[in-house]
Amino acid sequence: MKKWIINIVAVILIISFVLSVIYILKNYKEDKKQNEVFEELENIVLEEQEENEDNTEEKKENINIQKLFKMNNDFIGWLKIENTNISYPVMQTDNNRKDYYLRRNFYKQYSQLGTPYIAEYCNITTSDNVIIYGHHIKNNQMFGELEKYKKKEFYNNHKIINFNTIYDKADYEIIAVFKTVAYTGFEYYKFVNSNSKQEFDTFIKKCKELSFYEIEKTAKYGDKLITLSTCEYSNQNGRLVVVAKKINTKLEE
Repeated sequence: MKKWIINIVAVILIISFVLSVIYILKNYKEDKKQNEVFEELENIVLEEQEENEDNTEEKKENINIQKLFKMNNDFIGWLKIENTNISYPVMQTDNNRKDYYLRRNFYKQYSQLGTPYIAEYCNITTSDNVIIYGHHIKNNQMFGELEKYKKKEFYNNHKIINFNTIYDKADYEIIAVFKTVAYTGFEYYKFVNSNSKQEFDTFIKKCKELSFYEIEKTAKYGDKLITLSTCEYSNQNGRLVVVAKKINTKLEE
């Protein structure tokens, strides 16, 4: 009787092991496919255009941004942090397709990595704060590399976020990095437009208070912000947040 039970348990363990291996291989295959999609899109953004008198280097990049928009008009822009793995398209949908890209790639196919996307209630051209969500994936994939911003040394070497959109191209300088808890902690994701200087200053003050370390640079009323948001696993519903202000911009010609 005991031998029969042992055999059943052994079979269950073997089946569980096989299923686990299949699951891991399936996820690896899906992740590889999604990373290939990102590489393909990045090549489109950076692809060389033929030289001519009316084609400056800046115009070349703008042309390619518009090319991605024509491929999928949910595309808003390209987010990049130099010398990191963060170089991704950013999408946005309306209330009818909220969180649409949470588990979809640029081509609207299922992907567990998803694609970074802007909160549906933000307006890329008018909002004081544009919130961009991305998954926290191991091995520095997606917004997983934001975890490194918990250390000031990493911040010191990666202060600038580049965000080229279908409307303009701009650099943003990081002014705060912090963690909080969604729903019960600091509701940073509710700050989109400030109705007054006091409201803006209160938001910035809270970001600074929560920041892992002191950052001299700050933002003043009238500045435009982007907020990168991803999961943070030291708390249930934890969030890791990077806030940056626009420091320069060049409208598309």
